[in-house]
Amino acid sequence: MANEDLMQTIDRTMQILKSFSTEEKELSLADLHHKLKLSKSSLQRILNTLIHHGVIEKDDKKKTYQLGIELLFLGQLVEKNSHLLSISKPHMEKLRDEFGESVSLNIINKNKRQCIGYVSGGHELTTITYVGQTSPLYAGASAKLLMAYLPTDELTELLNDIEFMQITDKTIMNREKLIQELSRVHRDGYAISYGERVKGAFSLCAPIRNRFNEVIAGVTLMIPDVRVAEKKIDQYIEHVKITGAMISREFI
Repeated sequence: MANEDLMQTIDRTMQILKSFSTEEKELSLADLHHKLKLSKSSLQRILNTLIHHGVIEKDDKKKTYQLGIELLFLGQLVEKNSHLLSISKPHMEKLRDEFGESVSLNIINKNKRQCIGYVSGGHELTTITYVGQTSPLYAGASAKLLMAYLPTDELTELLNDIEFMQITDKTIMNREKLIQELSRVHRDGYAISYGERVKGAFSLCAPIRNRFNEVIAGVTLMIPDVRVAEKKIDQYIEHVKITGAMISREFI
């Protein structure tokens, strides 16, 4: 196979894998054909190879495909070997245990906030996210925190490209208000959201820095607003900032 054909096959394989999501866990051949505009014969050939390696599984009764168990094993290897994740996880669990609430780890990826780590809270009613979830950079504590510490030129470019959409009735909907909020976040060293992205959810995020003092991620405490104690806000802030600082210290 020529290099060009090989690269095309790899590209198509990645397109297929990335077609699956939390909302679309199962897809038919027709679904993939419609989404990717690839011929059914090409799709079938690649799918058969992925099935052989356990990366894709097929439900013969429903004639649908889903991601295979092999990806779970590969994902566990990534988690064990990722420097940021391996350092952050124990501190995230400690923060979770302090308040019994969910904690997430977030980065900027392709101009969106993306969750790359999550530990669930201990309550029956909890705030849930999932690894891989993305959201706009103008909504929520994690997104605002990450955006606030971008280099000036990158921040300006992002601000110019943002198309605001109403996610909840608390979502920031204009550039001037967002800039004011980002300035406050940068000054105070943390970001807070009261239902800006998820209605009924309170979140608080602090920065994680590398050895060059660059903000590379944010650690976020997430609490259903019915359980948020206003008298404990300062305590939440203190513990989340300490968690971010402790993770950062291990990068030095």
